[in-house]
Amino acid sequence: MSPASPQRGNAPAAAHALDILGLIARRGEPVPAATITRELGLPRSTVYHLLSVLTDRGYLTHLPDERRYGLGVAAYELGSAYQRQAPLQRLARGIVERLVDATGHNAHLAILHGRDVLYVIEQRAPGRPLLVTDVGVRLPATLTATGLALLAGLPPAQVRALFPTTHAFVQPDGRGVGSAGALRRELQQVRARGYAVEDGLVTEGLNSVAVAAPDHTGHPVAALAVTYPGAEMPADEVDGVARIVGAFARDLSRRLTGRL
Repeated sequence: MSPASPQRGNAPAAAHALDILGLIARRGEPVPAATITRELGLPRSTVYHLLSVLTDRGYLTHLPDERRYGLGVAAYELGSAYQRQAPLQRLARGIVERLVDATGHNAHLAILHGRDVLYVIEQRAPGRPLLVTDVGVRLPATLTATGLALLAGLPPAQVRALFPTTHAFVQPDGRGVGSAGALRRELQQVRARGYAVEDGLVTEGLNSVAVAAPDHTGHPVAALAVTYPGAEMPADEVDGVARIVGAFARDLSRRLTGRL
C-alpha cells in the first residue's frame, strides 16, 4: 500500500464537507440539516457528523432556534484571504486615490474578515490626520462604517450566524452596537440611506461614511469609505460626500464584474 492510500481513504469525508460548505454558500442563507441531507444525497448520520465537525472548527454556525446552519467566522476568513490574494488592490487602488482627490479626505478600502473588517488600502489626503485604519489592521465590523456597509449587504440570516449572541459584539466604553436587535435596526438604516456612518467610535473626533461594492451576485466584496474631522463637516454635507463615495463604489463594482 502506498503512503498516499490513507489520504485517499479520507477523501470522501473531505469532499462531503466541502459539498456542505458549497451548498450553504450558494444558498446565501442558513440551511436546515434535512435540506443538506436531501440535496446532497448523504446519510443523515454522515451529515450530522460533518456539521458537528465544521461547527467545532468555526466553518459553520448552528442556529438552534431556527434549526439551521450558516457559514461561520472561519469560512469568512477564507473568503477574505482570497480577496487579499486576488487582484482587488490593483482594481481598487486608483479608485481610492481618485476618491481622495474628489473629496479632499482620507479614504480606505476594507473587506469583511469574520466579525471584523480588514483594511487592504489606505490613502491619506494631504494635511489630513493619520488614521488607525492602516493596511492590515483589523477592527470590529460593528464599530466601523465599512463594516456596517458590508454587513448591510449580507442576508439577515447570515448576519445572525456571524453574531449569534451578545458576546459577539464589541463595545468600547459601552458605545456602539451591542445586541442583535440594535444591529438589525442599524443595518436597516444603512440600507434606507444607502450608506453607513460612524461617528468617533474608532478615533474620537473623526467620522466616516462608507458604501459597499457588490459583485455580480450582489455579495458585498469590499467597502469604500472616507474619514474626516467631524467638526469640519456640517451634518447637511454628509449626504453629498456619501453620494461621491457611492459613485466610486459603483465604479469598483463594475470593475469587479468586468463591466468597465
